[in-house]
Amino acid sequence: MNSSPGPVLRVRGLQASYAGNLALDLTALDLAPGEVVGVVGANGAGKSTLVNALLGWSRGEALLAGEVQLGGQRIDGWPTHQRVQAGLLLVPEGKLVFAQLNVEENLSRTFEPPAEPGRHVYSRDEVFELFPRLKERRQHLGSQLSGGERQMLGIGRALMMGPKALLLDEPSIGLAPKLVEQVLQTLRTLARAGLAILLVEQNVRAAMAVVDRLVLIERGRMVLEGPAQAVGNDPRIAAAYLGESGT
Repeated sequence: MNSSPGPVLRVRGLQASYAGNLALDLTALDLAPGEVVGVVGANGAGKSTLVNALLGWSRGEALLAGEVQLGGQRIDGWPTHQRVQAGLLLVPEGKLVFAQLNVEENLSRTFEPPAEPGRHVYSRDEVFELFPRLKERRQHLGSQLSGGERQMLGIGRALMMGPKALLLDEPSIGLAPKLVEQVLQTLRTLARAGLAILLVEQNVRAAMAVVDRLVLIERGRMVLEGPAQAVGNDPRIAAAYLGESGT
């Protein structure tokens, strides 16, 4: 066993620019095995830009710069599909679900991830164990699932690709509070099994219940970072995101 394992994901000087305008300027971010890091901020703060930039992807014509390492290997020069195959997986806000395939078909592998240290490739049965509701709905089409079920299925599909680091963009959007808690607690279960997770989330209160560290992004820059409880107690978080007035 490595006595001092490095971060699964290491980011330095990550920038994304659109038409010469700097939308993201992240100095440094590390993600350790078994750690859940929450990224919070207002709409348009740069949260989705961050996770997309880690994958080398953008909705528009973005100029990306900076260093991204996955498992100690630089991947910032790689195309998106190669980063995915290496184990950097994103469950986007739009969900990773094929509407015209049923749940079982959605949970079929598109490629066989290599067996590597620190990389657990989940089976369909393991996904069903994590999300029993998906097993009940295994013959239903993606288009027939509720928002919560689609979110579970998107996470399940990512797990079957063997993530070294799992990125999630706003998994609680549109979900009932009980489902939000269920989905986020499942992330905690995955972290206990050693998976590194980066969680972009507007529901700060819900995120604080499951993350180890919290990062606040404003105008594309990290303005706060630290243990979840400590950052959550900061007046900027309390007033703007938790509905509490500073004193």
